Amino acid sequence: MEKDLVEYLAKSLVDDPGAVSVNEVEGEKGAVLELRVAQADIGKVIGKYGRIAKALRTVLSASAGKTGKRYTLEILD
Repeated sequence: MEKDLVEYLAKSLVDDPGAVSVNEVEGEKGAVLELRVAQADIGKVIGKYGRIAKALRTVLSASAGKTGKRYTLEILD
């Protein structure tokens, strides 16, 4: 569910929604969601001073709080 949420939010932010992909990997401290977007759209996902990335992580944390699982969001280039 969290993977779908991040993918939906990222697709609504970028110009090329077809290039958005989210991969879930199990890490040491919980699941890691790896977000990949087109090279031209990285700035739109990160935002000025990382504000949009921080907001995405906050929404992900709030959503994951209901399931009790810990998620980390990594934006890959």
